[in-house]
This record gives sequence, structure tokens and C-alpha cells, in this order.
Amino acid sequence: MTNKSKVHPVIWLQGAACTGCAISLMNSPYPKLKNLLLDELVPGESLGLKFMATLMGGTGELALEVLERTKSEKKFVLVVDGAVPTGEEGRFCTVGKETFADQVVRLAQSALVVVNIGTCSSYGGIPSGHPNLTNCISVSDQLEQRGISTPTVNVPGCPPEPSWFVDTLARIIISGIPSGEDLDDVGRLKEVYGTLIHDSCPRRGDFTTGKYARNIGDEGCLVELGCKGPYTNSPCPDRGWHEGLNWPIKNNHPCMGCTEPGFPDLMSPFYEKFGMEESEEMYRRLK
Repeated sequence: MTNKSKVHPVIWLQGAACTGCAISLMNSPYPKLKNLLLDELVPGESLGLKFMATLMGGTGELALEVLERTKSEKKFVLVVDGAVPTGEEGRFCTVGKETFADQVVRLAQSALVVVNIGTCSSYGGIPSGHPNLTNCISVSDQLEQRGISTPTVNVPGCPPEPSWFVDTLARIIISGIPSGEDLDDVGRLKEVYGTLIHDSCPRRGDFTTGKYARNIGDEGCLVELGCKGPYTNSPCPDRGWHEGLNWPIKNNHPCMGCTEPGFPDLMSPFYEKFGMEESEEMYRRLK
């Protein structure tokens, strides 16, 4: 990082989540985490991670002082990892002496933009699945209910591949906060999530010719085994995982649709094909 770099402060707030999104980012092959935090993300622009419970050494009041100081300076990027528990007045999850639900609202009011990493913060995800005893909701729903209009960008995935998040942040830093034209109807950056898995799937030809796998491990299209690729927008086929080494369908496993709203309940049972009613509803939304 050069002395002339413009530093963009980042607060990473974690709620109802498994830390998988943070771990995924830590495993980023390029840029590596140390480069992401210490070097310029793009020429002349760098990130300044001020608060992230998983990585920071400070705890308790010391850590919260950093949080408050960064908030008071404003002009920071708020990254939210995890769904928002609203049951029992939000007491299922707290940050310091405040509920996570209140912290999200308070920080979002002062942030330049809210970036929701993972399906939990983007759409509710697994914590909001049935029976949802903690009444978890997405960050966008929480902000809307509280009348907060700060721009939000969703980076869903369970977890997202690191480059999806890095590319989204880089896009914000280079071109500014995305407008409505830059996002799809569920808040994702089109240039990252603009492709239907089905359209880029290496087994698309098998679907067209009617060659279907009947068991896990068989050759052929996996739609009869519950693959949700025809209803899921994600760059998985083009970018892969682990430096492009693999991804679920390449590994003979059906896509579970983890980047879509309603995951996991809507996509369940994972190994059963959508019925006609579910298929028609999903196609209406996607098209």
C-alpha cells in the first residue's frame, strides 16, 4: 500500500452465520487475503479493514471503540455476514451491548454502502429456514422495515466464491455505488451474477438431447437428480472454485441453488426434481 492510496474503511459485521463466508474469503487464491488487506485493490485505492471479529486481535471494549470511531468518521463500507435475528426483540444475537439487528441499522445509517456477503445476509439463508425459531430475516428486509435507504448490494452464495465478493468491492471502488441498472431484481451485480448456470453448464448438451443421469456419478444432465442449475444465477461454471479446479456439477453433484432467494427451503428436497408448479414460478422470476 502506498502513502498516496485512498483508503476505504471497512466494517465487517457478523450475525447469524457459520463464518463460512469469512473463511471462503480467507482462502482467496488471488488476491490473497494479505494482499487484499495490505495492498491496493485497484491502482490508487485500498481497503482498510477496521472491524472484523474473526480476524481482529482486539476484544471487548477495545474492539467496540474501533467500531464506534470508524462509524463516527462515516464514509465506510459496511459488510454484513449473516442473517438478522429479530425474534425475542433481537436478543438471539448481540454485538457488544446492542442486538445485532439494532447494530445493522445504526451502522447502515452512516455507511456509504452495505455489501451483504453470503446468502444469509442477502436473503435470510439457512438461519431463516423452517422452522426459523429466531425469526431471521435478510439485511435488506431489516433496513426496509426500519426505513433505512442506504444502498445495498448482495453477494449471495453458501458461501460465495472469493472472487465474487472481491469483484463486487472492486466495482464499487472503481465505478461508485451501483445503480438500479447495474443490479438484478434481487440485488446482485449483473456483471457477476448475470449468467444462468444452465446456460453455461458443460452438461447443457445432455439436457438438450435428453441424456439424464439417474444416479449420482452418472454421466448426463443432473436435473432429474434435483439440480437447480436451470433456476440459478451464478458464475460457478465460468470461474469454478479453488482456482478453477472444480465446482459441484463438474464434481458430479447437482447444483443446490444456493445463490437464490428462498434457499434452502425453496430448493429442498435437494435431490428431487422441481415439480411443474415450482418450475413455472422460478422461470417467471428469472425471465
